[in-house]
Amino acid sequence: MQVSPRSKFLILVGVFVVPVLAAYLAYFGWRPAGHGNYGDLLEVTPLRQTAGTAHDGTPFDLEALRGKWLMVRVGPGRCDADCAQQLYLMRQTRIAQGKEQSRIERLWVLTEGAADAPALLQEHPGLHVWRPQAPGFAAQFPAAQDPADHIYLVDPLGNLMLRFPAHPEPKRLMKDLKLLLKASQIG
Repeated sequence: MQVSPRSKFLILVGVFVVPVLAAYLAYFGWRPAGHGNYGDLLEVTPLRQTAGTAHDGTPFDLEALRGKWLMVRVGPGRCDADCAQQLYLMRQTRIAQGKEQSRIERLWVLTEGAADAPALLQEHPGLHVWRPQAPGFAAQFPAAQDPADHIYLVDPLGNLMLRFPAHPEPKRLMKDLKLLLKASQIG
């Protein structure tokens, strides 16, 4: 089959023009759906007044956890079903990160009372149970009603940055954390 000179010219033009036209349309016209994070981004603010005591009564400053990502639960020491679910979710989310789990710490900030039963704490090895020295510490965690409804994320520089909804979806929470760990050069 013989190809006419005109056909050859059109094929040659197509080889050079079509990619340029496709790039132009992709850049100016077509926008892929962006990735939205599951948690609510908060105004990044450093945690203040980080002195306090650990569960056993020894002095403990949150500065000791600097350099790690912190999953934080804020609430009373009496642990109801929602609290138990949040602590469980925090533990499982950390474990699900595999080799990256060493970059994450879990913190339960007590706003009143002592942490419930020793059995609960045995279920969550490595969980930091902490009581702030400053009474207004919990006010740093923004919430529509009660900070105990949410799980918060603090970056390795000590900045409060993310709040997950009450009763979060585990897979979406894990995905958010995985993406943050992948993108982060710190912690």
